[in-house]
Amino acid sequence: MDLKPLPFALDALEPHMSKETLEYHWGKHHRSYVNNLNKQIEGTELNKMTLESIILTSYNKGDILPTFNNAAQIWNHEFFWESMKPNGGGKPSGELLELINTDFGSFESLISELKSAATTQFGSGWAWLVYKEEEKKLVVVNSPNAINPLVLDYHHAYYLDFQNRRPDYVSVFLDKLVSWEAVSLRLEAAKILVAVKEKADGSN
Repeated sequence: MDLKPLPFALDALEPHMSKETLEYHWGKHHRSYVNNLNKQIEGTELNKMTLESIILTSYNKGDILPTFNNAAQIWNHEFFWESMKPNGGGKPSGELLELINTDFGSFESLISELKSAATTQFGSGWAWLVYKEEEKKLVVVNSPNAINPLVLDYHHAYYLDFQNRRPDYVSVFLDKLVSWEAVSLRLEAAKILVAVKEKADGSN
C-alpha cells in the first residue's frame, strides 16, 4: 500500500488550509496509517486485497479487527483530499443541485444539516452526505472514529472531516474548499452502482 499523492500542491489551498497543515495531516498523519497498515497486513492474505476489501473484511460485521482503523482512515483521507480543490465552495449545479433541492428543500438546508452533523458528533468522527440506495435520495449522516459509508452500506457522495474549532472549520470547508464537481461525479458513480445491482438482482 502506498501513500497516494495529493491532487493539488501542498500550498494550493492557502489561505484556507495551510501548507503546514497538509504537511502534517497528509505527510505525517495519513502516512502513518499507510505504514501501520503495511506492517499489519505483511505476510497475510489481506496483503493481496484492495483497500476496500481490507476495510470490509476487517470491519467483520461490526466485530472490528485490528487492521480496520488504519485501512478505513487511509480510505477516508484519500476521499477527503479528493473532495477539495483550490477556489472551491460556491454552489453545485445540474442534477446534484436538483437532488439536493428535492431531498433537503434547498441548498441552504443541506448546508445547515451538514454543519449540525459535523458540530454535534461526540468525539472524533465524520459527517457524510450519502446516496441512500433504497430510497434513491441524499441524506446526511455522521459516524464515529474511522467508520465510513463502505461499512454503513451507503453509496457515498462526500464527507466532512472533524478537527478542532469545528464550526469555523466546517464553514471554511463548505465556503472555500469543497469541490462540488467531485461530489457530482461520485453521485453519478453511486447511481450507476445502484442500477447495476438492481439489474443483477432482477436477473436472479
